[in-house]
Amino acid sequence: MVTNKFYTTEYEAVVVGAGHAGCEAALALARTGIKTVMLTLNLDSIAFMACNPSIGGTAKGHLVREIDALGGEMGVNADKTALQIRMLNVGKGAAVQSLRSQADKNAYHTQMKKTLERTENLSIVQGEAVEILTENGAVSGVRTAVGEIFSAKAVILATGVYLKSEIVAGEFKQSAGPNGFAPANSLTENLAALGFRIRRFKTGTPARVDGRTIDFSKCRIQEGETNIYPFSYLSDGVPPVQTPCYLTYTNEQTHEIIRANLHRSPLYSGVIKGTGPRYCPSIEDKVVRFADKERHQIFLEPESSDTCEVYVQGMSSSLPHDVQRAMYRTIPGLERCKIMRYAYAIEYDCIDTLDVFPTLEFKKIRGIYTAGQINGTSGYEEAAAQGLIAGLNASLQLRGEPPVILRRDQAYVGVLIDDLVTKGTNEPYRMMTSRAEHRIHLRQDNADFRLTPIGYRAGLVTEERLAKFNERRRAVDEILNELDTRVSPKAANEFMREHGFGDLFGVGDAIREAWAEVMAFLDGINLFESGAKLISTLVEGIKSAAMAPVNAMSDVFKSVREYLPFSDAKVGPLSDLTLSGSRIPGTISEGVTQGMPSLRQAVASGLGGVGGAISEWWNNLKTPVAPTMPEPAAPAMIPIPEPGLPAREAGGERPRAAGAGGASGGNTTFNVTINGLSLPNVTDRDSFMASLQGVIMEGGA
Repeated sequence: MVTNKFYTTEYEAVVVGAGHAGCEAALALARTGIKTVMLTLNLDSIAFMACNPSIGGTAKGHLVREIDALGGEMGVNADKTALQIRMLNVGKGAAVQSLRSQADKNAYHTQMKKTLERTENLSIVQGEAVEILTENGAVSGVRTAVGEIFSAKAVILATGVYLKSEIVAGEFKQSAGPNGFAPANSLTENLAALGFRIRRFKTGTPARVDGRTIDFSKCRIQEGETNIYPFSYLSDGVPPVQTPCYLTYTNEQTHEIIRANLHRSPLYSGVIKGTGPRYCPSIEDKVVRFADKERHQIFLEPESSDTCEVYVQGMSSSLPHDVQRAMYRTIPGLERCKIMRYAYAIEYDCIDTLDVFPTLEFKKIRGIYTAGQINGTSGYEEAAAQGLIAGLNASLQLRGEPPVILRRDQAYVGVLIDDLVTKGTNEPYRMMTSRAEHRIHLRQDNADFRLTPIGYRAGLVTEERLAKFNERRRAVDEILNELDTRVSPKAANEFMREHGFGDLFGVGDAIREAWAEVMAFLDGINLFESGAKLISTLVEGIKSAAMAPVNAMSDVFKSVREYLPFSDAKVGPLSDLTLSGSRIPGTISEGVTQGMPSLRQAVASGLGGVGGAISEWWNNLKTPVAPTMPEPAAPAMIPIPEPGLPAREAGGERPRAAGAGGASGGNTTFNVTINGLSLPNVTDRDSFMASLQGVIMEGGA
């Protein structure tokens, strides 16, 4: 044990850890004027992607956009180092669509390290923190393993998965951090002595295989997208040239190898004691828990542009190396793969976040803040979000300003922190859209409107970022004002022509012209025989087009023509067609009474389609029955032409059924209602068309 001590007193804040949480915390402090030092076990582990080389994903993309809107760095760095970027959940509403980029793992580390090194007020020191020093209930500094004491009024603990970390694969177990980095074995006891409640969690990572040994022709390619926006509001766009990823699947042979070796899995043999992530299970967990699944998705993702290593997403495991090699080689495309880094599980210490305020300050000692996986979360994005809030609130406290506490209706970051400090977590916490009850409002495309003013008031948002935000806000306000603009009816046609459209339908000659087109189309068609659905489609189409350009009539006709094969049983019921009004005397009355039930029955059963249903109704209508009134007038058929009657000759009358019109029998009058549209005083086809025209003209005028 080192007993030597020497002091460094130039800093106001110390950040312990240089992962994604530590980087955001250090930048938030330094950029707001706080003299800060960041301690890391290894400078080569700064912003290291120990697991998936990607940024974003479902809900995680929201977090990155919010970090960026507040003035953080993750989005900027992800855009600079993206190999591929895609928008997830495009089949769902915009509120739950999320960006995800495949990052260049090595470039991400290099670029973030460069940003940190060039940030004013920030120093980076390689060293292990072994004790948090306190005085009178407040933090006073940090002691390292070599005896250096950094005096500080604020300390942010962002230790990641390094606290007493152990990697496990089958029977092999070693005290080590991720990717072979050294663990931090001394700090846990000190934290427990300070009053933190310690827990043990577990996570894992899949193997990395040599891309030269993969047969990508057996996999499905997944290209990136170039027509989407980037993570950062400061970025100009996404990479125009992107690296593809690939999709393949496990199979029954894969699952059989796993099941046959479960007794060698540390998860099932009792070697691993920590709690693993429910929403990112290992492949052996998936095979056991989802035994009904015949296969599981596997994504092959490039780690970097300067290496052949390929990340096998979906195959996280702690099985022995020999079992890993056998099961990997059962997957299409990986039959001859060579593993460069084997998969492993990692156990580590973390704290109970019920001991933490919403500011992420420790409740028992003033000036200690925690962020990232030490708080029991999983994922780079969750860690970075906490790091930014912890660093910013530590800075605000040192500057005597009120803290930033985001509400659940303000940000996903607010949901994340509120869940941690009010509910706690018994497993590695992952952000999901379903956790946010205000997710319809918390879209990733409005993160700046929600959060940039907050970041600016806190001193983290730069003038450059604010200028971009104000420019975007002005553009959106202009669009909203345009949408609120009203155009008078007199100016409507000119307005439509200026924007490349024709005159509005329903205005003057336009509607008459459209009506003439309708009549020309319908001439010679027996409307009742063609089906009431055709009529209602036409009527509704014309009415809905009343305030649209005249050329919308073509869409109406397209819709109508769908019903011209009248034998199609999918046309639908005729229950919307009703005949009412004057009682039809004698045989006609009884014919209607008998005919309508058969019509409804035929339509309900779909037999013969609309055409067949109407024909059956028509035939029943003509069937004579005993008169119900004494000495009725001469039997009169409904004055609608029978099927097959010829169209009207030019200048002549259309042939009519016996008794339809004339002094001898008189006209029977109907009130026809189609889908709620009332057509009064119908006696024959011509009066029907005249009544229909009048109603439409009235609606369009």
